[in-house]
Amino acid sequence: MDDKSVLSRINGLVDEEHQLRQQLSRGEISSAEEHARLKELEEALDQCWDLLRRRRAARDAGHNPDAEQAHSVGEVEGYLQ
Repeated sequence: MDDKSVLSRINGLVDEEHQLRQQLSRGEISSAEEHARLKELEEALDQCWDLLRRRRAARDAGHNPDAEQAHSVGEVEGYLQ
């Protein structure tokens, strides 16, 4: 996945997040449904941002960014801040 594809995926996930919030405000989904899907979206966003950062770091270091692959949700969510 190249940078453009990662950014496109990020934008799609953000759009879905906004749609969920609108669906909740219109009463089309429950709060529990919104929270469950938001958790999934946030994890996917974290994965995408992590991949994008690692691709940029590889490029800056003179390495092939295409060699970078997305890490698992568990690994990304387990990073120490």
